[in-house]
Amino acid sequence: MMKRLQLCTLLILLLNGCATDLSPKQPANVILEDVHFGGTVVAFNTDSTILASGGSEGYIQLSNVPDGRTLVRVLAHRDTVNGIGFLDATHLVSAGYDGRLAIWDTSGKLLRDRRTPSPITHMVMSVQNQLIVTGHNDGAVRIWRLPELILEKEYALHRGTVLAVAWHAASKHFASSGNDGRVYVWTINTVPRDLTKAPSDAAALQFSPDGRTLMGGGWFKLLRWEVASGALEVIPTEHHGLIYRLRYIDNGRTLASVSRHTDSAVYFLDAQSGAVVRRFQAHDLCGADVDISPDSRYLATTSDDYSVRLWDLRIAPPKR
Repeated sequence: MMKRLQLCTLLILLLNGCATDLSPKQPANVILEDVHFGGTVVAFNTDSTILASGGSEGYIQLSNVPDGRTLVRVLAHRDTVNGIGFLDATHLVSAGYDGRLAIWDTSGKLLRDRRTPSPITHMVMSVQNQLIVTGHNDGAVRIWRLPELILEKEYALHRGTVLAVAWHAASKHFASSGNDGRVYVWTINTVPRDLTKAPSDAAALQFSPDGRTLMGGGWFKLLRWEVASGALEVIPTEHHGLIYRLRYIDNGRTLASVSRHTDSAVYFLDAQSGAVVRRFQAHDLCGADVDISPDSRYLATTSDDYSVRLWDLRIAPPKR
């Protein structure tokens, strides 16, 4: 944990922080300071009234939307929180590097937990399909059934840490990336298929809403694979670091993105060209996660600078 923060701080200072463009960036409406000893994840509840965040110290904080008032703070894990998501308006799931999956209510009460075989490095879940997908430090991807947290499938895929996992509900496709440079796509009934190798590891993965492409976050660039053929297209962006998290919005036309290591920029990117369509106030240190509320009104981010930030997207960005 300390090594991650020290490396981020050093690189940002050496390279003078974030992207060098001077165009106006929309300031955050709410900045919650000193929330975590390095923020790692953010997620909105299903009715867009609560923002959950997790950090390197293992705490989860629930904050009111839109004013950011603290509702609950609980020590949820004994190490970094690497996954968080809401089952509904009042229940959420968390995953930690301590190897634990847990279900909580919004009062902070633990309802169920499960120890997994290896530290969890990333998590996604689908309430619709009642499943959780976890990537692990041992290179495996594991599928869990909700709400019991029963292990259903296990795939030993990567020769190192899993960086990101993804799930597409309509096509039933899973995906994973690892620090071995591999990216796999599969369904529950097919053998995982290795996609075209990218010029850098994919730190983030997101299926397009139609399921035809898999988007990855690489160093400075987007990595777009065609799911059917595995063909890769590398798309330049204005990011000056590793694109660490991505979220599709606007029916797949736009990507919300945040980057880290030598950058801390927050952008909306054109999903086809990679061009910036909206700029937001950058973090002071490496970006860690980004989320859009289900009602599409709010943007939230967190980073190694200990803060959680919230934007109201109905407020127009500053003019040039």
